Amino acid sequence: MSKTTSTTDGSSDRRIDTQFPKDWNYEATVAKVEGIIRQIEAGKLELADVFEEFTAAVEYLRQCESFLQERQQQMNLLIETLADEPTSF
Repeated sequence: MSKTTSTTDGSSDRRIDTQFPKDWNYEATVAKVEGIIRQIEAGKLELADVFEEFTAAVEYLRQCESFLQERQQQMNLLIETLADEPTSF
């Protein structure tokens, strides 16, 4: 999910588009998944609730995976930028 735009000097500027709200938090989302797993493992949920909670957990995990992929792209871009800069010693 990167976007390439041209800058005024003709070079390209690649940015990562994020789809997460400002208050979204990776650690909090993982904690939600862990809580759901605990509830399911405890066996205290009705079967229909197990399916609903499992579906929610899968969505949370997709969000986490997408977040990590975007951050990996950002890191790769930063590393590429550093590698392209001439060293001056």
